[in-house]
Amino acid sequence: MAFEELLNDPVIQKYLHELVGPTGMPVAAAPPDGEVTDEELAEELRLELNDVRRALFILYENDLASYRRVRDEDSGWLTYLWTFHYENIPENLEEEMYRLLDALEERLDYERDHEFYLSEPAGIRFEFSEAMEHGFQCPETGAPLEPMDNDDLVDAMERRIEELRDELNVEVTGTN
Repeated sequence: MAFEELLNDPVIQKYLHELVGPTGMPVAAAPPDGEVTDEELAEELRLELNDVRRALFILYENDLASYRRVRDEDSGWLTYLWTFHYENIPENLEEEMYRLLDALEERLDYERDHEFYLSEPAGIRFEFSEAMEHGFQCPETGAPLEPMDNDDLVDAMERRIEELRDELNVEVTGTN
């Protein structure tokens, strides 16, 4: 798969941006076809060498780049030659979606299993036991804590979980 095709996809652009941040995005958005050194990338992109190295390491940690070391015969210095592996992006995104699905299902269970109280003035939400500890009064404002209806949140989470399950082609296994 060509890098250009992948990099034109807004989802992939967002994924790379989330990984490397704004300072590393020029590195992620400009993968060469062959091997390149971090120094060459820094010079070509007019970036600080440390920013380039940070982005390369993050890409490496996410299986989107690899390197090989070459020792200079005369000086003994090591040179790192980097290669990009953006063909791994779709698999990485799928893994992220599974992690998100698991986290949402866990959070949904938490939202369903707990009763919440809200301090309107402070905008703080408390579980029942915390509210009880504070005598159903906000510890910051002294305002009474009101029962909070989280049905809209639960409904939104259920819809998002269903969308993720459909996209991942995951069958419902529990009672969610």
